[in-house]
Amino acid sequence: MRTNKIDTIVNLSEEQKKVIMDEIAYFFHSELEEEIGMLKQSQILDLFVEQLAPFVYNKALNDAMRWYKQQQDNMEADYYSLYKDVR
Repeated sequence: MRTNKIDTIVNLSEEQKKVIMDEIAYFFHSELEEEIGMLKQSQILDLFVEQLAPFVYNKALNDAMRWYKQQQDNMEADYYSLYKDVR
């Protein structure tokens, strides 16, 4: 049996979990014409968070690093633009 790791990977509030679970139920109802209960909704949420969270987290870190490096490059260009022309 799997342990519930959702709170250790991503800290979702109860309200956020409820909103996502409602979206899961809506998807199953509208796309698959299947009604699922809260337990199944919770299991699906746990599965997706456990499987997707590490990828999304790493992507966010990569995006943050790319942004930081871009800002660093901009700062370096700004720094060199402060030099006075000496001839």
